[in-house]
Amino acid sequence: MSKAQHCDERKRQRWVWIGVVCITALCTLTVPIRPQSGAGAHGALEVTSALGRRLYALPDDQGVIDARKALAAEPKNVERVLALSKAEAGRRQYREAVATSTEGLAFAPDNADLYLERGHRELGLREFAKARSDLEHATRLAPQMLDGYYHLGLSHYFLGEFDQAAASFGKARDLAKTDDSLIDCSNWLYVALRRAGKEQEAAEALRRITPAVKNTEPHLLFYLRLLHFYQGKLTEKEVLPPPPAGPDDLEGELAFDTVTYGVGNWRLYHGDRAGAMELFRKVVTGEAWNAWGFIGSEGELRGERGAIVR
Repeated sequence: MSKAQHCDERKRQRWVWIGVVCITALCTLTVPIRPQSGAGAHGALEVTSALGRRLYALPDDQGVIDARKALAAEPKNVERVLALSKAEAGRRQYREAVATSTEGLAFAPDNADLYLERGHRELGLREFAKARSDLEHATRLAPQMLDGYYHLGLSHYFLGEFDQAAASFGKARDLAKTDDSLIDCSNWLYVALRRAGKEQEAAEALRRITPAVKNTEPHLLFYLRLLHFYQGKLTEKEVLPPPPAGPDDLEGELAFDTVTYGVGNWRLYHGDRAGAMELFRKVVTGEAWNAWGFIGSEGELRGERGAIVR
């Protein structure tokens, strides 16, 4: 091989090598990275909070996969639609849940449960006005729907419409058939009335929570303890739960967010705004961004200096 041929061969090999490197890099960039299992994994971006924090879904679990398959087999079945939406919401896939409910409403436009489900998930997405519209529609279609009035109350509450929120929570409480429902609705009725400046009516709402009222669902024990705190039966130190054990402690975080938000509100009622903001900041550092206490804390911190954002 001549010297010129040798040089040409080396150039050819160099260009082949560069091509291989470029193709490898391109493949690396275009192959989607699947979320890994574990506490640090997350799915799609769902919403950016008012504090600037990016809030993510969790990846599909078997419940979502199974519900999606079941709906594909019966695409016009409302119960299948609701099951998938709730499975998605259980993984904080709220945009997906809204889309699923919307698809159901396309063939079942007068189904109150679908309006309730979509409105519920719109609350989690901070789309409070849309939620209010859907939940008003749900209660018109089903005037005896406790959950419709309850979530409608939340939409008013997060919009700062405290009088309307109290009216909706009052209707929900009037429909309560169990102590658990009475406890749940009474907590939010009390909070809405206090935020509306109706202290006497709020005190009246607490009178329904007698020693005979017991919760049977462990999930709602924190609401009963909050009501006892409002009644003066528990101190702030006694009612505040410990922080969640970790990002996978969903029940622990739900209790922490709910009660800490409730105590923060209590501080607001009594003029301790700085102390309230301290508690609200603790709530919004967590992961359960769909919890009502988280959403409420976020709303209070909006525009406050020193809010925690990520």
